[in-house]
Amino acid sequence: MARTDHSFPAGSGSPAAAPAALRGRGAVTNVRHRFQRDDRVQVDDGWSSSGLPADFVDAVPDISPKVIPILPDARVAPAAPKTTVTAEEARKILSRNDSPDIPFDVAVNPYRGCEHGCVYCYARPTHSYLGYSPGLDFETRLVAKANAVQALRAEISRPGYKPSPINIGSATDAYQPIERDWRLTRGMLELMLETRHPVTIVTKNALVARDLDLLAALAEQKLVVVYMSITTLDASMARTLEPRAAAPWRRLEAVRNLTAAGVPVGVLVAPVIPFINDDAMEHILQESKAAGAHYASYTVIRLPWEVKTLFEDWLNAHYPDRAQRVLHRIEDLRNGRRNDPNFGSRMRGTGIWADLLRQRFAVATRKLGLNRHRLALDTDRFQPPLAAGGSASLFAAAASAADAPVSLSPAGAKASSGVPFSSAAPMAGAFGRGERQWRAMAAGQLSLFD
Repeated sequence: MARTDHSFPAGSGSPAAAPAALRGRGAVTNVRHRFQRDDRVQVDDGWSSSGLPADFVDAVPDISPKVIPILPDARVAPAAPKTTVTAEEARKILSRNDSPDIPFDVAVNPYRGCEHGCVYCYARPTHSYLGYSPGLDFETRLVAKANAVQALRAEISRPGYKPSPINIGSATDAYQPIERDWRLTRGMLELMLETRHPVTIVTKNALVARDLDLLAALAEQKLVVVYMSITTLDASMARTLEPRAAAPWRRLEAVRNLTAAGVPVGVLVAPVIPFINDDAMEHILQESKAAGAHYASYTVIRLPWEVKTLFEDWLNAHYPDRAQRVLHRIEDLRNGRRNDPNFGSRMRGTGIWADLLRQRFAVATRKLGLNRHRLALDTDRFQPPLAAGGSASLFAAAASAADAPVSLSPAGAKASSGVPFSSAAPMAGAFGRGERQWRAMAAGQLSLFD
């Protein structure tokens, strides 16, 4: 393992200068994103709390030294940031990757940004592409892909499409609180059930149990697996680490409900943060096994791009007594750096501390009987959407498209341009172009643990 030089402080931030934590939010501020050209700095302009210039206050004669006038502070504290949702029309919905350390190659994300506000989220830097900050903007200025279900239907209807398990929630949580109103994730699950397409889900929200009817039907055909991410069992820690995600006990309850309905469930101890939650790994696995989980995995915290600054500010705000110790241990896991982007080592780190985590996880899963067999999802059942088939007539196809479920935007939703969406429901699906062979050669039984 490369030796880390700790002769200098690991971070440039100071606990005394750290921004104050915000109730219900993970990030403590909006950091400058990497594409930003202009900086805005708040400075003291010399005006006192009385509303008068400082030099004027000092120049007031002392008429009665025994009486000190106290003027009320007329300044108003800034309002807590509220969550706003902007609708957009996505041209494509499927994203592909060839990463050797990710167990899926196709993913879909119906939202941009995540209200859960997990301060460690590796997806925060994606908000920079929208011109937003990966800090508070990531959890308050959200974007909903209003046509997510229709875009997904169009993509899996293309000629030559080869089905492989689609992961829902790889970048942002598909069951974050705004899903209660938008219901885009449920619409995609309905499409997966209609086409018998395999799907995997990763979430931190107990809202996943709302779709138990769809998940149970998919599980009967070996088409789904749900992974519940549990970072800690300490509710007070969860309120600062991931403030708007479901409470730990509610996630365990969701695991129990899904398992009782026959849905295969795994647990992700992710991320493991040194001196914050690393001592809870065995306890999380034990409680998850008791709730019915059959599979488990873990990852070590990653701090790409702006997340490094956000996480350090969070440490100084909530754990100033151990902030530098945590950062030094992360550097030990990352060959002396805060972040390691290399395949093969970015997920679980390197060195003696990474080896210790691997051994602890291996012993715990072996004792609890987790990961004893591999779960294979069936790709042979796939049937292209009916609206894309060529066997139906034009009028039948139109009727099918009209009856297909669509995800309507909540009242008052606006597009990215600010123009309100039409109240009319968009047509789902597309007409076929004649007889085609829609059944692609399946790639066989694909495992989440390959």
